[in-house]
Amino acid sequence: MTVNDVLAASESGRLRFMMSSATQSNSGASAYLGFLYAFAGGPEVLTADHLKDQAVRDKVKRILGSVNRTAGSSGWLKDLFLDQYGGYDAMVNYEALIIEANQGLTTSGREPLHAVYPVDGLAIADAPLGFVNKGDAKKEEAFRSLQAFLLTPETQSKIFALGRRVGPLGLNSAQVDRNVFRPEWGIDAARTITPIRFPPPAVTREALTLYQTAFRKPSLTIYCLDFSGSMKGQREQDMKTAMRLLLDQGQAATYLLQASPDDITVVIPFDSSLRTEWTVAGNDPQALNELIAKIVQTQTNGGTDIYSPASRALEIIKGKDYENYASAVILLTDGESNTGKKLPDLQAQYGKLGFNNLPIYSILFGEASSKQLQEIAALTSGRVFDGKKNLIDAFREAKGYN
Repeated sequence: MTVNDVLAASESGRLRFMMSSATQSNSGASAYLGFLYAFAGGPEVLTADHLKDQAVRDKVKRILGSVNRTAGSSGWLKDLFLDQYGGYDAMVNYEALIIEANQGLTTSGREPLHAVYPVDGLAIADAPLGFVNKGDAKKEEAFRSLQAFLLTPETQSKIFALGRRVGPLGLNSAQVDRNVFRPEWGIDAARTITPIRFPPPAVTREALTLYQTAFRKPSLTIYCLDFSGSMKGQREQDMKTAMRLLLDQGQAATYLLQASPDDITVVIPFDSSLRTEWTVAGNDPQALNELIAKIVQTQTNGGTDIYSPASRALEIIKGKDYENYASAVILLTDGESNTGKKLPDLQAQYGKLGFNNLPIYSILFGEASSKQLQEIAALTSGRVFDGKKNLIDAFREAKGYN
């Protein structure tokens, strides 16, 4: 199968698939670079000229636009696929995680995936173990002990039994445990694989920037921000700093989280009720900076109702052509919801609007109720990010999921 076959299947509606973000996940970046190589005609190495080729740009935008669900982590993507098995046909992921997924599927009596190795755009995740010597003899000794342990035949066998390749890419068929590398799953362990050659760093960086700003499926992101009285002080400042990092395009570029011209960003500040809502369409720096200013000027006060802003966010998304976006709600709270709507209200709203896999990602902060946020995550196929130690990192990670 070729990458063009995948494009044709997805655009025809015969294939609904998941893929992790190319700027936030190694597996997503590897797959994306493979797409570029395939659409560029399989050059020896990808160059900046290939990235300027309009035919290449058009095709890569089409295939990324057909991705039905994104994530910032390959492992979480695998878990999501198992949870949402009935809604998707495939996922782009590591061979080892396809094996893990199939083990889970067969255990539960469901049909396993069939692994496909695109002949024109296959990448290898080769992550050698290394050590930077800074003159610390004890650390070097610990590293060498770890390395020796990992290279023992016993440890190598255990790693191999988990579906990880520990030797040459084309494995000796006599070594292969066919209960793990199962041919009926399409796992071709004995085949010699010819991967793409990763481009030079400058070209890779340019490709990832283009992914974020021009090629990926546009994002529809609604931030529900807790401005209750308990947020006053350092918590409030940390939240505002995090939002400045995400919305200021210069800072966002540091983490490859820039907005694209087709993105939609909505902010809903709340306490015990909805304060207001602000919307910015696109990535105009001035408009986004004005949004930052509104957030910074907003003061904390009142109680906490997390379900009303989440419900309103769902209404906004439903009012858009949301399936053409990577849509998500990002909810931050530092306290337990103690007034206004309850979980059953959100459940009813979610069902009434016909959502099945529209994620609400929550950021746990302060004294927020982990139980309440986990319930929202379970309802919406979302995730809870722990912001207690570093709120800025939690916001950045959550945004990387759409």
